[in-house]
Amino acid sequence: MSGGPAGAAPDAPARIAPSWLAEPATRAVLAALAPGRPLFVGGCVRDALMGREAQDVDLCVACLPERTIQLLEKAGLKAVPTGLEHGTVTAVAGGRGFETTTLRRDVATDGRRAEVAFTEDVAEDAARRDFTMNALYADADGLVLDPLGGMADLRAGRVRFIGDAATRITEDYLRILRFFRFTAQHGRAGVDAAGVAACAAAKGGLARLSRERVGHEMRRLLGAPDPVAALDAMAAAGVLQEVAPGADAAALARLVAAERAAGAAPDWPRRAAAVLAARGDPPDWRLSRAELARLSAIGRALASREGPAARAHRFGADAARDAALIEAARAGGPPPPDLEAALALGAAAEPPVTAADLMQAGFRPGPELGEALARLREAWIEGGFAEDREALLRRL
Repeated sequence: MSGGPAGAAPDAPARIAPSWLAEPATRAVLAALAPGRPLFVGGCVRDALMGREAQDVDLCVACLPERTIQLLEKAGLKAVPTGLEHGTVTAVAGGRGFETTTLRRDVATDGRRAEVAFTEDVAEDAARRDFTMNALYADADGLVLDPLGGMADLRAGRVRFIGDAATRITEDYLRILRFFRFTAQHGRAGVDAAGVAACAAAKGGLARLSRERVGHEMRRLLGAPDPVAALDAMAAAGVLQEVAPGADAAALARLVAAERAAGAAPDWPRRAAAVLAARGDPPDWRLSRAELARLSAIGRALASREGPAARAHRFGADAARDAALIEAARAGGPPPPDLEAALALGAAAEPPVTAADLMQAGFRPGPELGEALARLREAWIEGGFAEDREALLRRL
């Protein structure tokens, strides 16, 4: 993850060259904001240094938000005042939004929101951020500015709070969850002990957060390629019990191993189902109806005690696959070698007997017909979908 070109001196300035830097929309925003000395900041710089494409491209400027709007509109670009009190304006170019915020420092915080004062000092702006790897800036040419030593931490895979961890957390208690989530996503040097201790001491502040914010962080944490160490540390610090009472962090390590054995991609609902199995109902993470339905299907598949094919027919292939992986994790072994074939069989199977067949056999519409149809369907499933229409009708 070298910042400079091959053969450069060790102290050569780091540069980024992601695809978005050269895009016409990006260059148009940079040109419009040039009097405000725009810099790219945060995740887009971090991800570019890691060779990843950023989902969002954010900038900071050394001018007041009203001036930001003037500059954008003068250049014919749309300016959306998304948070003027915090200095934030969204520049829109080429159908893409660029969140642009005036350099700032915190004046007062309440654990959720901050009162800010605007500044022209990049170091002051950096000092108010959460982790050193997020306090990285880059200019229009991709030259990286690193006021707090974030490059060294990024290269080492070390997630570290800026300055005093306890102070950073009391500014926004969501940083507790972000610490563990960033450790899951980017931490290769273990879990920072000072950060864990600060999170443990401040975990009571999590109750002040909205459930939406908690759920957002937990989804992303559980969806990381390997969040085992982060979730274990989260449990040891007492943080996991604050956001998901009754959760079993130990279940995750076994599931991640089973996923790897099966070549299954990381999937946060599957992992949540494993970790939260002892709870019954999921915690209040403001999950969508589709997410709740997914977790319910996994739970019902696990409770059915059937094989993968039968589960795929009843609950869908995804839920059946998830249940098989969770069961393999619990047993400490790999999933069945014919898992995918069984899932395909069950998901595609169509009952050969219909209500019309039973009516032709003399049944009248009503409960008796429904019960008979259900009995035949159960026999067909238990027989591995092998019996045809005639064989099932002979059971009447």
